[in-house]
Amino acid sequence: MEDKLWNSEYIKVWISNFLLFFAFMLMTPLLPLYLKDSFGADKDMIGLVLAGYALSALLIRPFSGYVVDSWQRKTVLLITYFLTCIFFGGYLIAGSLTMFAIFRMLHGAPFGACGVSLSTVMIDTLPSSRRAEGIGYYGLSNNIATAIAPGIGLLLFSRYESYEMLFALSLVCSLAGVIVDSTLHLRPREIVRGQQTLSLDRFLLLRGWALFLVMFSMAFCYSILSTYVAIYGRERLGITTGTGVFFALFAIGLIVSRLTGSRSLRKGKIVRNATWGIIVSICGFILFAAVHHPIGYYVAPFVIGLGNGHMWPAFQTMFINLAEHNQRGTANSTILTSWDLGMGVGMLIGGVVSEHCGYYAAFWTGVGFYALGLVFYFAYARAHFEKYKLR
Repeated sequence: MEDKLWNSEYIKVWISNFLLFFAFMLMTPLLPLYLKDSFGADKDMIGLVLAGYALSALLIRPFSGYVVDSWQRKTVLLITYFLTCIFFGGYLIAGSLTMFAIFRMLHGAPFGACGVSLSTVMIDTLPSSRRAEGIGYYGLSNNIATAIAPGIGLLLFSRYESYEMLFALSLVCSLAGVIVDSTLHLRPREIVRGQQTLSLDRFLLLRGWALFLVMFSMAFCYSILSTYVAIYGRERLGITTGTGVFFALFAIGLIVSRLTGSRSLRKGKIVRNATWGIIVSICGFILFAAVHHPIGYYVAPFVIGLGNGHMWPAFQTMFINLAEHNQRGTANSTILTSWDLGMGVGMLIGGVVSEHCGYYAAFWTGVGFYALGLVFYFAYARAHFEKYKLR
């Protein structure tokens, strides 16, 4: 009899992750516009403020993996999720650009730790025979939230013109996630203590360094596109209400690829999914950078989503397969750290390039970095994984 994938605890974690990303994506596409309209921030400053979030998430991720592997995971999850909620509320009281930047930067730490906790708890709820497939379906919670939250946020803002209402709604949704997590019943597990607590491999999965660089290049490219897509659409293409459609098409591509790729993940074709994903993704990024027209603006996110939906669960499974059983938290924190680092550096460099050379140059800068990562993947990273994987 086949092991059950959609058990009650897995479903709870799935819903909790959906609520977290719904709260996050509800306001994310509007933040660059909020900073520009409310505080008069230029592109450099927008990139700097938003990069602070990624920086604090980056700094906390490696320690999060160690903590998740060393303490009771439900306790860690509830603490980090609740702290994430608190900072959603912080946006409501930020009356200046400086205060907003501080809250935004501080928010990244609990959000980063919560992401590691959720993904590790999710893996614990899965039977080992369906782990890769379960990781893929778990990503649908992010994808569906990404598909509907930006559109809902933009619709509410166009009707009520209130950023504060969106911040409050994000707070309520995240609190609902805490309530769901409080009902989790996890299997008892051995707490990892007395091992090499000061070893670097307890904080970052050193065997995954090659995959780390590939994920960094992808995040770098995506961060530039996602940060400036709303302002670019409004200023260059005259698209004032299409950002929600952009993210919805991106998420639809993710959902389609997750559903179609789950069968090959179940059969163990992980590397094939990863390879297919990075090739399709870069085609989408090139399309967005090259076609300065609504067609490119709307077709590109769907193509990028198709690629990312194949790539992300495959890469996450590859990281897990490079790790010992007591390093699942470390493996998850490592892939998320690579993403955070790429996002943060991309926001900073993208802000500088777009301010001085324009949006098109910024988008092509991202494509160039991703192309380097793709070459490295085929030249080295893929073979490195095959050599050092443990299962």
